[in-house]
Formats: sequence, structure tokens, C-alpha cells
Amino acid sequence: MYLIDTLAQQYPDSSRTTLRSWIKEGRVCVDGQTVKNPQLEIGTGVVTLRPRSRFADGGIRILYEDRDLLVIDKPEGLLSVATAFEKEETAYALLRKKFRNIQVVHRLDQETSGVMMFALSEQGREGCKAMFEKHALQRVYYAVVEGQFTESKGTWRSYQYEDANYHVHTTDDPKLGKLAITHYAVKATTKRYSLLELTLETGRKNQIRVHCQTAGHPVAGDKKYGAKTNPGRLCLHAHLLDFQHPITGKSLRFTSDLPETFRKLI
Repeated sequence: MYLIDTLAQQYPDSSRTTLRSWIKEGRVCVDGQTVKNPQLEIGTGVVTLRPRSRFADGGIRILYEDRDLLVIDKPEGLLSVATAFEKEETAYALLRKKFRNIQVVHRLDQETSGVMMFALSEQGREGCKAMFEKHALQRVYYAVVEGQFTESKGTWRSYQYEDANYHVHTTDDPKLGKLAITHYAVKATTKRYSLLELTLETGRKNQIRVHCQTAGHPVAGDKKYGAKTNPGRLCLHAHLLDFQHPITGKSLRFTSDLPETFRKLI
């Protein structure tokens, strides 16, 4: 059955024009992935409808909000929090205009886009802190990296440390660094690039970028960590965050679609 027909069955009070508008707006998902082809044959796929998008200042899309948590889709190029060089144009500062009690629980690099979470209460912050410390959540990224792989999947395991210039390095000495583990799977390949799905087992600063560089496949656009190509942005994207709500215990899963830049490269 086609997607448009399945939607018509699920929402009989809505016109086909309305259904097509939902698809065009990116609100319709099949098995959790956004689809925009009304004539897609979905087979046994599960069709769901996302709520209408809400946005905060700076084009920040809000994926979820309750009294304790806020989940956003961070744009590429936006700092997560203030630095010595920028204090106003950050995700935290922009969101604080709307959410006065917002608190940081993890960060994404400025050039990295995708799913990011904040706390909106002290209880939420403590719960998230414990969750991240125990790695009791699933974090999946997409990256376009340079070169081709001989293996379709694998695991990178190393110790990493940061120097005085904020550059992260790999070491074999556990006394010098902290353990970093990244699982990778090759999803697509061209002569120049590979698209990787990367699952974090640990959450070290610049972990994925350093692991990719060490493996000889730096993230496209990542001049800091050895990239020779520049497609206009750092090609790293936080695709999925899956966890149990630290207060209610409810299972939550949030995704951000593959950026168009990545699609064009692959």
C-alpha cells in the first residue's frame, strides 16, 4: 500500500490535500524516518505523524518539552554554550529567552548539527547527569568521512586526552587519557566519501572526530582533525537520542534527519 493511502485510512477526516501537506512539511515518518514521497510503498512499515514544528529564536526546532526536559534540533554553526569569544549567539542563550530555568546537560560542537537535550528543572538536570555518567542512553551520529572502508562495520577503542590548545589526541596509555569507544557501520560509499552511522559507547570531547582521524578517515570538512576536503561544513550530525525519561521512566526517542549536504555528497 502507498503512503498516502495508509494516511487516508489512519486519518479519514482529513482530505488528501491535507495529507500531502503533512508529507511535504516532513511530519510523516515510516519506522521513525521522515519520508516525503506520497507514493512510497511502505509494506509493513509503521506510519506516524509528528506534531507541528515549534521554533525558538535562531531557527532552533523544538522536538520535545515537559516540566523537566527540553530536546532540540540544533542547527549547524550554532554554539551550544558561551565561550570566551561568544556569549549571546548560542543555543543556551537563545533558548533562555523562552525557558528561564534551562540548564545544560551535554553539548554538541559548534559545527555539529542535530539532537541535543537540556534540563528545565534541578531534578531533570540531576537525572540527566546520572544518565550520561552511566551511558544509560543511545546516541547515534551520522558522518560523511573521507575515503573508503575495507570493513562494513567495527569498533574503535582508544584513550583520548586534550592538550593545552584544546586539541584532543589518541594514546595507548590509560594513565594519560580517558577510554573512548565508538561503534561504526558503513551505510553508503562513493569514490571519495563514506557515510558512517556511529554509536557512542562513551561520550568524550571530539570523540568521533578523533577516532575518524586516527582510522585514516577524517570527517569531511574537519580541518582541525586532518580533513583534506571542505564541502562547506563539518559533516557530523547527531541523528538519534534514545533514553528513558530520568523522572517519569517513559521511553523517549528523538531523531533529526540526514542533512541535505550529506545526501548530496553520498
